[in-house]
Amino acid sequence: MAPPCAAVGTTVAVVNDTVLPGDDLSYLLVSSKGKKLRLGPGLRQETDSVVSCKCGILRKKEPNVYWIDNHQKRYVPVKGETVLGIVTGKAGDVFKVDIGGSVPATLSYLAFEGATKRNRPNVDIGDVVYGRLLVANRDMEPELVCMDSAGRSGGLGVITGGNMFQCSLGLVQKILSPQSTLVKHLGQIMPMEIAAGMNGRVWIRCKTIAATIAAMNAITNAEFMTEAQIRLMVNKLHDTIH
Repeated sequence: MAPPCAAVGTTVAVVNDTVLPGDDLSYLLVSSKGKKLRLGPGLRQETDSVVSCKCGILRKKEPNVYWIDNHQKRYVPVKGETVLGIVTGKAGDVFKVDIGGSVPATLSYLAFEGATKRNRPNVDIGDVVYGRLLVANRDMEPELVCMDSAGRSGGLGVITGGNMFQCSLGLVQKILSPQSTLVKHLGQIMPMEIAAGMNGRVWIRCKTIAATIAAMNAITNAEFMTEAQIRLMVNKLHDTIH
């Protein structure tokens, strides 16, 4: 089936096609068919129109989530995204967390599962935290939480051990894509724990340091590979470590 496309004036936009800053993508509002439309990084809504503000590939996730996929390294916080941050300071009851944006994010000590005034989480400067952005807009500093709407951690919180490395935002989106088999193939040859933040940071822990370094190199090298090339690389890695 061909990808959906529509014309707006003289502009024709196609999902999975290249778009440039300033392109009119207002057809997204029409194609949403009354359902809530969610715009991710690279897209913004101006009254009754949708405009691209980045150069890259227009992507879609069902039911109505659209974003621009590119290889930028500077992160712009987006509400609802999960990120990996480093605790850099503490001001009163709030932690300051570096998430790679223009300003640090704030993280309340009450934003952890089971946290109370008497039962405070054990968080120190330098710790790596995996959190979700509760607030993210241009007029306020980002705010992180390490629990879901039900008050449970759901895998969020302070992460210990392992190694964290920086990569492009496009590689993180590739890792998290349902169509990507990179992590699945790596997990078949070496047990691992992995957490990918939308801010271009990946944390990984394997049984040995050598396996962790091998997995980090494999993930980094896979950025511009096809699925066939990824499978070939993982097979060679399997032969090397076994």
